[in-house]
Amino acid sequence: MPPPPLTDLLAVYDQAFAGRSWHGTPLWGALRGLDADHALRRPAPGRHNAWELVLHCAYWKFVARQRITGDAELAFPRAGHNFPELPPVPHEAEWKRDRALLKREHDLLRAVVAALKPSALTRRAGKSRFTVAETVVGIASHDLYHAGQVQLVRRLTV
Repeated sequence: MPPPPLTDLLAVYDQAFAGRSWHGTPLWGALRGLDADHALRRPAPGRHNAWELVLHCAYWKFVARQRITGDAELAFPRAGHNFPELPPVPHEAEWKRDRALLKREHDLLRAVVAALKPSALTRRAGKSRFTVAETVVGIASHDLYHAGQVQLVRRLTV
């Protein structure tokens, strides 16, 4: 099956992160109005809080960008993988910084995708078994999944 046109991939990517959609709140919208104190609250012991989910999403946008570009020299600016470490002394300025990191990683990946030639969409994304197009759809789906988690965490911890 051929990949969707690049414009459609970008539309799905944008909608899942911050666009208006029929399915509800996207990831960026789920974070709106959430302060550092609430972002640190866990719905239960051992469960992720919203702050951890923000770093997790930023990290995987970075990984997708690295796979698509093939640039092994890229480095994520935070320690840890999958769920990077929270700041040692979390406070509002750090929360703002980490939300900005998520937005920056979103924008960097979007710029890479927007610059692709349509023929690049069917190639493998780095060593992944998935194509570039599948990776873009996957990261959009990842955003929506975690947007739902953030919404649930907010309801359980406020």
